[in-house]
Amino acid sequence: MRRRKGWLKHHRLLAFFVLAYTISWASWPVYAAGLMPRMRFLSVGPLAAAVIVIALAEGRPGFRAWGRRLVRWRVGWVWYAVAILLPVVFVLVAGFITMALGAPAPGFAQLTWTGLLTVFAVRLVNPLDGALGEEPGFRGYALPLLQASRPPLLSAAILGVLVTLWHLPLVLFMGLSPIGLPTTFAITFLYVWLFNRTGGSVLLTLLFHNSQGTFTMGSLGFTAADGGRAELIYFLVVVLAVLATVVLDRQAWRTAPRSATAVGRFPLGMRPM
Repeated sequence: MRRRKGWLKHHRLLAFFVLAYTISWASWPVYAAGLMPRMRFLSVGPLAAAVIVIALAEGRPGFRAWGRRLVRWRVGWVWYAVAILLPVVFVLVAGFITMALGAPAPGFAQLTWTGLLTVFAVRLVNPLDGALGEEPGFRGYALPLLQASRPPLLSAAILGVLVTLWHLPLVLFMGLSPIGLPTTFAITFLYVWLFNRTGGSVLLTLLFHNSQGTFTMGSLGFTAADGGRAELIYFLVVVLAVLATVVLDRQAWRTAPRSATAVGRFPLGMRPM
């Protein structure tokens, strides 16, 4: 038992991602065997994986450090505006470009402030939804471990690949457009940038994720070929935003702030795996 716990302490990242994938994909073998009518993708996997690994490998000190990142709210109102409004801007810009290329005007009539705010509020507290299921795990736990011994740009690339692959069942079984995978990879860089610029605030990435999932390209009502073109344009808009942060805010990609890394919990010279 002691040997297993020692192994876990030295391989927390590996254990986290194995658990996150296993929990979220748990119904895949059952579905493939024909024992259930449809696959259920459990987005709570990263949150559950973080809780399990912290409990087994770090205990109370780990939960205290994790908890501080989850509730870090003193970041300045500008970053709240960025977290909530930037995903909306992406959708609107992609929508206007799609219309400029000949698509009919989208139907905004079905969208109401009350409806959007209700969806935003419910998603904010629902652990079975993407935002609360993912952010405490991917950004709140895995990213600080990655950044403990790697620069932010490399950490973002590694996390982007792993988070994108985690979403694979959504494309295979649940109707997510294939363009959603490269979009997920690209937007991971913006999550990392926001996380580091707010001193390691999971709350801000949670708001960003929640806004991204509340007002989407699907909200604009483009159909058929126009819908596919809009999704591609959205991906390109996100890529341009990522490039803008890399070019205009180079300092953010050189070194992560101490509060956004898992500092001081590794033996000297040991890289977290």
